[in-house]
Amino acid sequence: MRIAVAADHAGVPLNGAVIAELRRLGHNPLDLGTHDASSGDDYPDRAADLCRAVLAGKAERGVLICGSGVGASVAANKFAGIRAGLAHDSYSAHQGVEHDNMNVLCLGARVIGVELALELVRTFVGARFTGEARHQRRLQKIAALESSSAT
Repeated sequence: MRIAVAADHAGVPLNGAVIAELRRLGHNPLDLGTHDASSGDDYPDRAADLCRAVLAGKAERGVLICGSGVGASVAANKFAGIRAGLAHDSYSAHQGVEHDNMNVLCLGARVIGVELALELVRTFVGARFTGEARHQRRLQKIAALESSSAT
């Protein structure tokens, strides 16, 4: 699977490890940076790059990393068609995909360690949307919310 990975300056400690783990698992990461913690790179910019890559079909999913994961999630969810979720536990990482068709996993590098982050990435990329009618219905409601807020 092609997976975009992006981090702001605070997400740098996890960025390389996530990319390496995706490669180890046989995935094809699209590295959107940042790799310099002193860059002062802002999470909205990295979120925009990652979301545009997913929406353009350059990646099937994305992993977006900032200090807490909250700002990355807020910024990513401004893009219609992006369903970004902050996960710091395995249940949320797989349930977000299975029920909500989450296509962007947000992580907080200042909140979780490397081993937990890699477990969450493995869980996220291994999960599949169930496609059950109740989940489809809810996604249609989300799409309607996106459409109505655009006007």
